[in-house]
Amino acid sequence: MNILLVEDEYLARAELSHLLKKDDRVTSIMEADSIQGALKVLLSQTVDIAFLDIHLTDESGMDLADMLKDIPNPPVVIFATAYDQYALEAFEKNARDYILKPFEEKRVMVALNKAVSQLESTSEKENEEDSLETIAVHTEDRIYIVKITAVAAVEATQGKTVLYTESEQYETRETLQHWEQKFIRYPFMRVHRSFIINLDKISEIEPWFNQTYQVTLQTDLKVPVSRSYIKAFREKVNL
Repeated sequence: MNILLVEDEYLARAELSHLLKKDDRVTSIMEADSIQGALKVLLSQTVDIAFLDIHLTDESGMDLADMLKDIPNPPVVIFATAYDQYALEAFEKNARDYILKPFEEKRVMVALNKAVSQLESTSEKENEEDSLETIAVHTEDRIYIVKITAVAAVEATQGKTVLYTESEQYETRETLQHWEQKFIRYPFMRVHRSFIINLDKISEIEPWFNQTYQVTLQTDLKVPVSRSYIKAFREKVNL
Protein backbone atom coordinates (compact mmCIF):
# COMPACT_ATOMS: atom_id res chain seq x y z
CA MET A 1 0.00 0.00 0.00
CA ASN A 2 1.51 3.29 -1.14
CA ILE A 3 0.90 6.44 0.87
CA LEU A 4 1.52 10.08 0.03
CA LEU A 5 1.94 12.69 2.76
CA VAL A 6 1.31 16.28 1.64
CA GLU A 7 2.52 18.48 4.48
CA ASP A 8 4.72 21.58 4.50
CA GLU A 9 6.01 21.06 8.04
CA TYR A 10 8.92 18.61 8.19
CA LEU A 11 8.31 17.55 11.81
CA ALA A 12 4.63 16.80 11.14
CA ARG A 13 5.56 14.74 8.07
CA ALA A 14 8.19 12.86 10.04
CA GLU A 15 5.82 12.07 12.92
CA LEU A 16 3.01 10.85 10.67
CA SER A 17 5.44 8.83 8.58
CA HIS A 18 6.84 7.22 11.73
CA LEU A 19 3.38 6.17 12.92
CA LEU A 20 2.29 4.81 9.55
CA LYS A 21 5.45 2.73 9.12
CA LYS A 22 4.39 0.69 12.14
CA ASP A 23 1.66 -0.88 10.03
CA ASP A 24 2.88 -3.85 7.94
CA ARG A 25 0.36 -3.03 5.20
CA VAL A 26 2.25 0.15 4.34
CA THR A 27 4.85 -0.61 1.68
CA SER A 28 6.02 2.89 0.83
CA ILE A 29 5.56 6.46 2.03
CA MET A 30 6.14 9.36 -0.34
CA GLU A 31 6.24 12.99 0.73
CA ALA A 32 5.49 16.39 -0.78
CA ASP A 33 5.38 19.87 0.74
CA SER A 34 3.26 21.55 -1.96
CA ILE A 35 0.49 20.87 -4.45
CA GLN A 36 2.96 20.91 -7.32
CA GLY A 37 5.14 18.38 -5.53
CA ALA A 38 2.14 16.19 -4.79
CA LEU A 39 0.96 16.24 -8.39
CA LYS A 40 4.45 15.30 -9.56
CA VAL A 41 4.32 12.21 -7.32
CA LEU A 42 0.77 11.35 -8.38
CA LEU A 43 1.71 11.50 -12.06
CA SER A 44 4.66 9.20 -11.66
CA GLN A 45 3.66 6.83 -8.85
CA THR A 46 0.67 4.76 -7.78
CA VAL A 47 -0.78 6.29 -4.63
CA ASP A 48 -3.42 4.41 -2.65
CA ILE A 49 -3.94 6.83 0.24
CA ALA A 50 -3.15 10.54 0.50
CA PHE A 51 -2.87 12.37 3.82
CA LEU A 52 -3.39 16.07 3.10
CA ASP A 53 -2.66 19.05 5.30
CA ILE A 54 -5.19 21.83 4.79
CA HIS A 55 -2.89 24.81 5.35
CA LEU A 56 0.08 24.51 3.04
CA THR A 57 2.38 27.46 2.34
CA ASP A 58 0.22 29.84 0.27
CA GLU A 59 -1.92 26.85 -0.80
CA SER A 60 -4.82 24.76 0.39
CA GLY A 61 -5.09 21.00 0.68
CA MET A 62 -8.77 21.46 -0.13
CA ASP A 63 -7.79 22.59 -3.63
CA LEU A 64 -5.62 19.52 -4.05
CA ALA A 65 -8.54 17.32 -2.95
CA ASP A 66 -10.65 18.85 -5.73
CA MET A 67 -7.90 18.13 -8.25
CA LEU A 68 -7.70 14.49 -7.15
CA LYS A 69 -11.32 13.92 -8.15
CA ASP A 70 -10.38 14.41 -11.79
CA ILE A 71 -7.54 11.89 -12.01
CA PRO A 72 -8.02 8.21 -12.87
CA ASN A 73 -8.11 5.92 -9.82
CA PRO A 74 -7.67 8.72 -7.27
CA PRO A 75 -6.26 7.86 -3.84
CA VAL A 76 -8.39 7.72 -0.72
CA VAL A 77 -8.08 11.11 0.98
CA ILE A 78 -7.52 11.69 4.69
CA PHE A 79 -7.07 15.24 5.94
CA ALA A 80 -4.38 15.68 8.60
CA THR A 81 -4.44 19.16 10.05
CA ALA A 82 -4.24 21.27 13.18
CA TYR A 83 -7.62 22.88 12.55
CA ASP A 84 -10.91 21.15 13.38
CA GLN A 85 -13.22 23.79 11.88
CA TYR A 86 -12.77 22.40 8.37
CA ALA A 87 -14.10 18.91 9.10
CA LEU A 88 -17.48 19.38 7.40
CA GLU A 89 -15.91 20.85 4.28
CA ALA A 90 -13.37 18.02 4.25
CA PHE A 91 -16.07 15.36 4.16
CA GLU A 92 -17.82 17.29 1.41
CA LYS A 93 -14.60 16.77 -0.56
CA ASN A 94 -15.17 12.99 -0.18
CA ALA A 95 -12.45 12.64 2.44
CA ARG A 96 -12.49 9.28 4.22
CA ASP A 97 -11.38 10.72 7.55
CA TYR A 98 -10.07 13.81 9.30
CA ILE A 99 -7.32 13.62 11.92
CA LEU A 100 -5.89 16.38 14.07
CA LYS A 101 -2.38 17.36 15.10
CA PRO A 102 -0.62 16.42 17.27
CA PHE A 103 -1.11 12.95 15.85
CA GLU A 104 -2.11 10.09 18.12
CA GLU A 105 -1.10 6.61 17.00
CA LYS A 106 -4.50 5.07 17.79
CA ARG A 107 -6.36 7.76 15.83
CA VAL A 108 -4.02 7.47 12.86
CA MET A 109 -4.59 3.70 12.76
CA VAL A 110 -8.37 4.19 12.84
CA ALA A 111 -8.11 6.50 9.82
CA LEU A 112 -5.79 4.11 8.04
CA ASN A 113 -8.17 1.21 8.62
CA LYS A 114 -11.06 3.22 7.18
CA ALA A 115 -9.04 3.99 4.08
CA VAL A 116 -7.97 0.37 3.64
CA SER A 117 -11.60 -0.71 4.00
CA GLN A 118 -12.61 1.69 1.26
CA LEU A 119 -9.84 0.45 -1.02
CA GLU A 120 -10.89 -3.17 -0.47
CA SER A 121 -14.53 -2.33 -1.11
CA THR A 122 -13.63 -0.56 -4.36
CA SER A 123 -11.49 -3.51 -5.45
CA GLU A 124 -14.30 -5.99 -4.76
CA LYS A 125 -16.75 -3.85 -6.72
CA GLU A 126 -14.38 -3.65 -9.69
CA ASN A 127 -13.88 -7.42 -9.62
CA GLU A 128 -17.63 -7.93 -9.53
CA GLU A 129 -18.10 -5.60 -12.48
CA ASP A 130 -15.35 -7.37 -14.41
CA SER A 131 -17.00 -10.73 -13.80
CA LEU A 132 -20.20 -9.41 -15.37
CA GLU A 133 -18.50 -8.56 -18.65
CA THR A 134 -19.21 -12.12 -19.78
CA ILE A 135 -22.14 -14.41 -19.13
CA ALA A 136 -22.51 -18.17 -18.97
CA VAL A 137 -25.08 -19.38 -21.49
CA HIS A 138 -26.41 -22.84 -20.67
CA THR A 139 -27.62 -24.80 -23.69
CA GLU A 140 -28.84 -28.37 -23.77
CA ASP A 141 -25.42 -29.98 -24.10
CA ARG A 142 -22.84 -27.39 -23.01
CA ILE A 143 -22.08 -24.03 -21.46
CA TYR A 144 -20.81 -21.12 -23.54
CA ILE A 145 -19.03 -18.04 -22.21
CA VAL A 146 -20.36 -15.06 -24.16
CA LYS A 147 -19.35 -11.41 -24.09
CA ILE A 148 -22.29 -9.25 -23.05
CA THR A 149 -21.39 -6.63 -25.64
CA ALA A 150 -21.79 -9.28 -28.36
CA VAL A 151 -25.41 -10.00 -27.45
CA ALA A 152 -27.90 -8.31 -29.79
CA ALA A 153 -31.21 -9.66 -28.50
CA VAL A 154 -32.99 -12.35 -26.54
CA GLU A 155 -36.28 -13.84 -27.72
CA ALA A 156 -38.79 -15.96 -25.81
CA THR A 157 -40.36 -18.50 -28.13
CA GLN A 158 -42.08 -21.86 -27.71
CA GLY A 159 -41.07 -22.42 -24.09
CA LYS A 160 -37.40 -21.53 -24.54
CA THR A 161 -35.29 -18.44 -25.08
CA VAL A 162 -32.96 -17.74 -27.96
CA LEU A 163 -29.97 -15.51 -27.34
CA TYR A 164 -28.73 -13.82 -30.52
CA THR A 165 -25.13 -12.65 -30.81
CA GLU A 166 -23.19 -11.19 -33.69
CA SER A 167 -22.37 -14.62 -35.04
CA GLU A 168 -24.34 -17.28 -33.14
CA GLN A 169 -27.73 -18.22 -31.73
CA TYR A 170 -28.02 -20.07 -28.43
CA GLU A 171 -31.14 -21.86 -27.23
CA THR A 172 -31.42 -21.69 -23.46
CA ARG A 173 -33.94 -22.73 -20.84
CA GLU A 174 -33.69 -19.54 -18.78
CA THR A 175 -36.65 -17.18 -18.87
CA LEU A 176 -36.70 -13.76 -20.46
CA GLN A 177 -36.99 -12.32 -16.94
CA HIS A 178 -33.74 -14.09 -16.05
CA TRP A 179 -31.91 -12.37 -18.91
CA GLU A 180 -33.55 -9.04 -18.17
CA GLN A 181 -32.02 -9.13 -14.68
CA LYS A 182 -28.63 -10.24 -16.04
CA PHE A 183 -28.51 -7.24 -18.38
CA ILE A 184 -29.92 -4.66 -15.98
CA ARG A 185 -26.62 -2.73 -15.78
CA TYR A 186 -26.19 -2.65 -19.53
CA PRO A 187 -28.02 -0.84 -22.37
CA PHE A 188 -30.61 -3.58 -22.85
CA MET A 189 -34.36 -3.01 -22.89
CA ARG A 190 -37.54 -5.05 -22.99
CA VAL A 191 -39.40 -3.84 -26.11
CA HIS A 192 -41.96 -6.62 -26.45
CA ARG A 193 -43.31 -9.39 -24.25
CA SER A 194 -41.08 -11.74 -26.24
CA PHE A 195 -37.97 -9.59 -26.86
CA ILE A 196 -35.11 -7.87 -25.07
CA ILE A 197 -32.73 -5.94 -27.29
CA ASN A 198 -29.32 -4.34 -26.95
CA LEU A 199 -29.94 -0.67 -27.72
CA ASP A 200 -26.35 -0.28 -28.89
CA LYS A 201 -27.03 -2.83 -31.64
CA ILE A 202 -29.87 -0.89 -33.31
CA SER A 203 -29.12 -0.02 -36.93
CA GLU A 204 -32.58 1.12 -38.06
CA ILE A 205 -35.96 2.10 -36.59
CA GLU A 206 -39.01 2.27 -38.81
CA PRO A 207 -42.65 3.14 -38.05
CA TRP A 208 -44.89 0.07 -37.98
CA PHE A 209 -48.54 -0.80 -37.53
CA ASN A 210 -50.74 1.03 -34.97
CA GLN A 211 -48.09 3.64 -34.11
CA THR A 212 -45.49 1.05 -33.16
CA TYR A 213 -41.98 0.47 -34.48
CA GLN A 214 -39.92 -2.25 -36.03
CA VAL A 215 -36.26 -2.27 -35.08
CA THR A 216 -33.54 -3.74 -37.25
CA LEU A 217 -30.44 -4.79 -35.34
CA GLN A 218 -26.89 -4.95 -36.64
CA THR A 219 -27.31 -8.71 -36.95
CA ASP A 220 -30.22 -8.02 -39.40
CA LEU A 221 -32.69 -9.40 -36.87
CA LYS A 222 -35.97 -7.50 -37.01
CA VAL A 223 -37.75 -6.96 -33.70
CA PRO A 224 -41.16 -5.36 -33.04
CA VAL A 225 -41.62 -2.71 -30.39
CA SER A 226 -45.08 -3.23 -28.89
CA ARG A 227 -47.36 -0.36 -27.88
CA SER A 228 -46.92 -0.97 -24.15
CA TYR A 229 -43.18 -0.26 -24.47
CA ILE A 230 -43.36 2.61 -26.97
CA LYS A 231 -43.09 5.50 -24.49
CA ALA A 232 -40.11 4.04 -22.64
CA PHE A 233 -38.44 3.09 -25.93
CA ARG A 234 -38.78 6.62 -27.31
CA GLU A 235 -37.22 8.05 -24.19
CA LYS A 236 -34.32 5.59 -24.31
CA VAL A 237 -33.43 6.29 -27.94
CA ASN A 238 -34.39 10.00 -27.88
CA LEU A 239 -37.15 9.78 -30.51
